[in-house]
Amino acid sequence: MAEQSEQLRILLVGNGGREHALAWKLSQSPRVEKIYVVPGNGGTARGLQNVSNVKEVKLDDFPGLVAFAIRNRVNLVVPGPEAPLVAGIEGHFRKAGIRCFGPTEEAARMEGSKTFSKDFMARWDIPTAAYKNFKKYEDARNYVDSVSHSVVIKADGLAAGKGVVIPSSKDEAQTALKEIMLDKEFGAAGDQVVIEEFVGNFGALRIRFSNADSKIISWRDKNYPF
Repeated sequence: MAEQSEQLRILLVGNGGREHALAWKLSQSPRVEKIYVVPGNGGTARGLQNVSNVKEVKLDDFPGLVAFAIRNRVNLVVPGPEAPLVAGIEGHFRKAGIRCFGPTEEAARMEGSKTFSKDFMARWDIPTAAYKNFKKYEDARNYVDSVSHSVVIKADGLAAGKGVVIPSSKDEAQTALKEIMLDKEFGAAGDQVVIEEFVGNFGALRIRFSNADSKIISWRDKNYPF
């Protein structure tokens, strides 16, 4: 882990509002010497101290990112989007001896595949809404017709936050299935779907971080997804 006096040279990966917020907050730390954002955006391009966008390497070019980090003495990598984590960016930097704030490729499957995460929860008795996974459109279509409860339809893979549909009728559910599985509205992310029982109310979240000494920083959050 980083010593408290160590100056940080950060490579921040991504180009969205999340990355702007991360750059804004990280740049306020007296320990941060420099932040490179790949590729960044208009917000990270101006007005933030010691922050600059990098266009010479693409965010999905992991060997190129590692080479850039080595050349620029980067000692911490912060991936913003889920896609690079699911694709294994953490492992590339771990092999190069550069710290990366994010899960391994294996752990990131929990975010990258909804069928995997639902099966994981069922296998380990973690409470979750009743569900079924489907690879075939006709099977999914027949299942929606057969159930009496309201459903939530989820594309299996990453879909930029748009892969979840909460239909208000069976007709809407069937339309969503067609758009996801046949029309490929979300591309390969819709090759499989999860059909869950709709559960209203709020979601509770507890986040914990642990360092090498097993000290835990923890806080609670609550959201209202529906």
